[in-house]
Amino acid sequence: MPNKVKIIECPRDAMQGIKDFIPTASKVQYIQSLLRVGFDTIDFGSFVSPKAIPQMVDTAEVLSQLDLSKTISKLLAIVANQRGAENASVHKEIDYLGYPFSISENFQMRNTHKTISQSVLILEDILNIADKTNKEVVVYISMGFGNPYGDPWDVNIVGEWTERLSKMGVKILSLSDTVGTSNPESINYLFSNLIPQYQDIEFGAHLHTTPTTWFEKVDAAYKAGCMRFDGAIQGFGGCPMAKNELTGNMPTEKLLSYFTSQKSNNLNALSFESAYNEASKIFNIYH
Repeated sequence: MPNKVKIIECPRDAMQGIKDFIPTASKVQYIQSLLRVGFDTIDFGSFVSPKAIPQMVDTAEVLSQLDLSKTISKLLAIVANQRGAENASVHKEIDYLGYPFSISENFQMRNTHKTISQSVLILEDILNIADKTNKEVVVYISMGFGNPYGDPWDVNIVGEWTERLSKMGVKILSLSDTVGTSNPESINYLFSNLIPQYQDIEFGAHLHTTPTTWFEKVDAAYKAGCMRFDGAIQGFGGCPMAKNELTGNMPTEKLLSYFTSQKSNNLNALSFESAYNEASKIFNIYH
């Protein structure tokens, strides 16, 4: 399976929870360094309420300053409602609209102030907006591996939502380990069952992890057939709407280490080293 794995770098996820505002110029410089690495996609920003995520208020301005002339990477922006989708869709440079859809009622309310039923209707509108503006929608099943709120969860619930989202026309579905609760067994079970059953869906893994559990999670997902992985350099960030003790994002350097051993890493090593150094600078100042 060499050279088919897609690595999605998520600077938006790394930056969004930082309280001190990162200057637009610093964001541009960092994302520009990521665009040289060869990632499949850069999750670079979001079109959401500034009250909810003030760090991302300058996403459109950041986009306007990026030089995309020499990159092969596509751009993804997170949206939480129809207005966000409409605002993102006017930018031809954006390829993907990412929509966080939780199968935990409590978390969906915390994250978007909407119920699951309301969120289904919003997603239908977002899919229509994306279709009219030549975008693709990436749906993140947040709390895909369980939740800390006592909401119902099991592999059958995930399967039922996959079936429903498939019928709605979703083509890219990323299972999100929002609070780091996944284990190799649940990861393997979900992916190994869903991927063969829904061959028209591209499944991704957005895994949060502790420093000691990253390998077993990536290994379980990859060996179950997952070929799309989200990461953030040095594991910075996470979800500000989840619990404070949230574990970090999957460190991209760990993903690259793993996929180099699998002969499935075709990114530019020197450019990645440069981006890694840029991450150290920006996150040492703003954290």
